[in-house]
Order: sequence, then C-alpha cells, then structure tokens
Amino acid sequence: MRYGALVLALISIATLGGCTEGVLDPKGPIASGERQILFNSLGIMLAIVIPTIVATLGVAFWFRSSNTRAVYLPDFTYSGRLELLVWSIPAMTVLLVGGVAWVGAHDLDPRKPITSAAKPLNIQVISLDWKWLFIYPEQGIASVNRLTVPAGTPISFELTSSSVMNSFFVPQLGSQIYTMSGMATHLQLQADHPGAYPGLSANFSGDGFSDMRFTVDAVPADQFAQWVTVTRNSGPELDAVSYADLVKPSHAVVPFTYRSVAPGLFNDIVSAGMSPDDPLCLTNLALQRAGQ
Repeated sequence: MRYGALVLALISIATLGGCTEGVLDPKGPIASGERQILFNSLGIMLAIVIPTIVATLGVAFWFRSSNTRAVYLPDFTYSGRLELLVWSIPAMTVLLVGGVAWVGAHDLDPRKPITSAAKPLNIQVISLDWKWLFIYPEQGIASVNRLTVPAGTPISFELTSSSVMNSFFVPQLGSQIYTMSGMATHLQLQADHPGAYPGLSANFSGDGFSDMRFTVDAVPADQFAQWVTVTRNSGPELDAVSYADLVKPSHAVVPFTYRSVAPGLFNDIVSAGMSPDDPLCLTNLALQRAGQ
C-alpha cells in the first residue's frame, strides 16, 4: 500500500507538471477566459458522467445473480417518467454547454478589443516556411521568431501567410488563430505579467513545421522602449528584396531583427497573395508604390 501511494503521488506530480506553459497555466485575460470555459464545460459534463457511472455500477450490483430481492420484469416496455428523465438530462447538458460556448465565443471574439487604459500595440504577423515574421508598423522595425511586447498592454495582431495556411498559437496567452495567404485575420491578446511564453504553429505546413516555434518576451514598458531603440540601430533593412530572400524555405532559424521596414509591406503581402515561388510579385508592387 505504501509503494502504491508513492507511485500514485509521483504520477499525480508528473501529470500536474504537464500543465505548465499550456492552456491551463494562463498569463493573460484571454487565456484565463478560455480556461474558465474549459472548466465550466468540464463541470457540466462531469455532472452527467459521474452519476451515469455510479448508476451503471449500482445497477450491476443490484441485479447481480446472488441478489434475490432484484425483480426481473421481462414484460416491461415503456415508462413515461424514465423517458422524460433519459431525454431531459442530455437536453439540459446540451443547452448548458452550448450556452457557455455561445457566451464565451462573444466575450472572447478575436477581433474584440481588450478593455485597458493602455494604448494597444499593433503587430503584423506573417507565417513563412518555416518561421514567423513580426512587423511593428508604428515602430518601423521587425523581428523573426521572437516577439517582444510590453507586459500589461493589449496587443492587436493582424495576421496573414506567405504561402500555405498556418496557425498562430501562444497557449498561455490564448486564442489560436489561422493565417491564410491573401487574407488578414485579427487577434487581440495581452500578457499580464513579464515573462517568456512559448509560441508555435498549430497547423502542419510542411517539412519544417516542427521548427515553427517562437518566444513571446513580455517585458516592462521601459524595457520595451529600450529594445525598440536598440533594434532601430542594428540589423538589416526589411524591404521587398530582403523579404524575397527571407521567404525562401528554411529550418530552425535563429531569431534576429530588422532595423527598418518598407512602408506598406504587410498590405502588399496580403494583396499579392505572396508565395515562395513568386517573389517578383511583391517586388513589382513595391516598385509601383515607390513610383506613385
């Protein structure tokens, strides 16, 4: 018994340890809301599952062969009360779970702004093969495979893909959302506290899919301002030509930054429906923009 209790304790610790850095360890308001929906749905379903399991065990125990008090009714065919009970409980479950999902879907709408006194930070996200490009349009800088944001500030994301459909997901901040070529999706997130939060691609997109990971560094506002200043003074420029080189498929790219970004680059990528096999398309758009 002593060894059995020890094994059970070790299994419980290992299981709980897997909850870190995931959806059950939220670090922002969106992730906290999503976890609450999971818990509410789990509680509603357990309210059905547990009594069903107990009733099954109870029926099996009562109608065991050695129980002479159990009465077998071979001619029983219908009971209105039992029929009402059998159908009302699943119906209430569907209504409750559906209500939780409906309310949560509106409260956590990806486009719905997060209520905050701080001004949102706009970030444009492009999924490439196989890396992530983050553009800070107001700051005029960009980074690859590393996202630095101020803690306690809402982040307004605009996302697209350079080729195949992909999926942007930071489990501890919440709300996985797809990126698609020629389209722009929107997402609102916030990191409540400073920290490093892992992000990943949640949609298979080719050979380098497993390397499509990035880190979200949530830092204090003053440290974020310092990072912006340092980034503006180092690294290459991101224009149509350097983007055409960046968009080529690559694996396990080490994070780096761009000190400047060509104006309207994100919109040109969306408009062109850019793909790795057609880098000149974006270059032509950039030349047309410069000639206007």
